Amino acid sequence: MARTSSSSLLLLLLAVAATAVAGARVPGSGTGRGLPLDGNATSAELRARRRRAFENGLGRTPQMGWNSWNHFYCGVNENIIRETADALVNTGLAKLGYQYVNIDDCWAELNRDYQGNMVPNKQTFPSGIKALADYVHAKGLKLGIYSDAGTQTCSNRMPGSLDHEEQDVKTFTSWGVDYLKYDNCNDAGRSIKERYTKMSNAMKKYGKNIFFSLCEWGKENPATWAGGMGNSWRTTGDIADNWGSMTSRADQNDKWAAYAGPGGWNDPDMLEVGNGGMTEAEYRSHFSIWALAKAPLLIGCDVRSMSQVTKDIISNSEVIAVNQGNLGVQGKKVQSDNGLEVWAGLLSGNRKAVVLWNRQGYQATITAYWSSVGLPASATVTVRDLWAHSSSSAGQAPGSSEGQISASVAPHDCKMYILTPK
Repeated sequence: MARTSSSSLLLLLLAVAATAVAGARVPGSGTGRGLPLDGNATSAELRARRRRAFENGLGRTPQMGWNSWNHFYCGVNENIIRETADALVNTGLAKLGYQYVNIDDCWAELNRDYQGNMVPNKQTFPSGIKALADYVHAKGLKLGIYSDAGTQTCSNRMPGSLDHEEQDVKTFTSWGVDYLKYDNCNDAGRSIKERYTKMSNAMKKYGKNIFFSLCEWGKENPATWAGGMGNSWRTTGDIADNWGSMTSRADQNDKWAAYAGPGGWNDPDMLEVGNGGMTEAEYRSHFSIWALAKAPLLIGCDVRSMSQVTKDIISNSEVIAVNQGNLGVQGKKVQSDNGLEVWAGLLSGNRKAVVLWNRQGYQATITAYWSSVGLPASATVTVRDLWAHSSSSAGQAPGSSEGQISASVAPHDCKMYILTPK
């Protein structure tokens, strides 16, 4: 992001035009990409993004909720959906903002009816989607559904919406659906932009109250064009429940940070927290980076039987508040030195959210410099530790001194702070 000099500003403009990120050296670090010292440049970019946003009034902050795929795959049914809605309310997750209950693939019969309409699977969704939406709505939640910009969905067990876009959006609207995830399999040899434009137009005409989540896996850099088509767009392939997959999705998503903002968000895929393939430290890093990067927070585990550790991670209200901040600026990687990283983002009131992330397999000290996170070198700040839920002043906080903050971070773990200028 921009430094304070006019020459650096010129470099920034050229870099954005080329969808590249300008690099800068920072004291004691590897490559660094500092944040602006104030919010002016970011606010200007944000206004430009708003002008080209998919204006259905939805997605003013990144979507929060739950999705069936990462845990249940095709083994989903209406009882699981009802019980998940109950669990979101009973655990307090709904009050924290987790509002969408999203059915992924495999909810429909293989064939459409004689009028060409999608039909809910008679074995797994015998009550139909309308009844399920009514149940979820009665809980104060919203129901999401899944389709595909192809002839069939990715499971090959149900039809896609290609050439049935308007008909399907009308059906979803009549059922009371609030969210559509739109996948990218079985494309019939037709272009991504053609297929997604058709569904976007149908949504603008008949589905104005439905959150539209494009899922073309980042194939054609959707951050650069999907802002006028939908409310979020996948920037990566599917996530898997392991450290390598999660970290690579974070990196792939990071380069598109400038394109996110209220109404349209980069999506590095759903959360794996609680599914068992990573450690507590790795899941804490996963959740922290997704929150900082303004990624959708869509729970992917079975919330009916989640552990206390899982609940504690996904219900950290201070971390969620970073994700849901109304300024809507995606945080990004600003320092990297052999797997010891600093990620930072601008919040309202010129506060900075900062994550010290240790991607190495050993304990290490990581230092974030004010020049990297967008603070003047002489700034004094209050430090809020979002995982320890404690506050102190820079200089009094462990590892902090003038112009920097340091912490010893466990392997694959992180520290997350908000720095508030005094």
